[in-house]
Amino acid sequence: MSISKLPLTFYLQDDVVDISRKLLGKFLVTNLHGEGITSGMIVETEAYAGTVDKASHAFNNRLTPRTKTMYQQGGIGYVYLIYGFYNLFNVVTNNEGTPHAILVRAIEPAEGIDVMLERRKLEKASPRISAGPGLLTQALGINREQNGIDLTQEEVWIEDRGVKIPKKNIIAGPRVNVAYADDHALLPWRFSIRDNKWVSKAK
Repeated sequence: MSISKLPLTFYLQDDVVDISRKLLGKFLVTNLHGEGITSGMIVETEAYAGTVDKASHAFNNRLTPRTKTMYQQGGIGYVYLIYGFYNLFNVVTNNEGTPHAILVRAIEPAEGIDVMLERRKLEKASPRISAGPGLLTQALGINREQNGIDLTQEEVWIEDRGVKIPKKNIIAGPRVNVAYADDHALLPWRFSIRDNKWVSKAK
């Protein structure tokens, strides 16, 4: 198995929808809190196309203390809190000033599963461990301290382990919980791996 950390050039591509699709089958890896390596294969993503995307935090050039991370050069993590409890992990892409981001919605656990179970307060591996954007961050130890983190370094990164997802096995559909985005709510920018049990159950 050939393993390579994704280079900065991967994140600087300009098509956020294409990158979101390409992240399926890649491995999100963390080495945080002195608890060793934890990782999982990315099985579900959502693309957010910056200032022109009504579902994006940066729509209409919105620049706030929260969204400023999105405007930085791609190749960093954008972590934000929802419902006062869940941290969501996004991959910032494109060049500085273009606030593109990809939400990682679900992973299939690979390494450090015992640590992930402990973080999630679970006894056995099941989709409850990481089949949802707020669950996978708990499992991987990601919180807002990782907002803006460099994905080419040694704490949080994404690897290519040679897994290829055939086009026929990639499902594209509307993003989740973005009804406020009007016509953009129906854009087919949520990608997942067909028949993978670790994909979130969000409809």
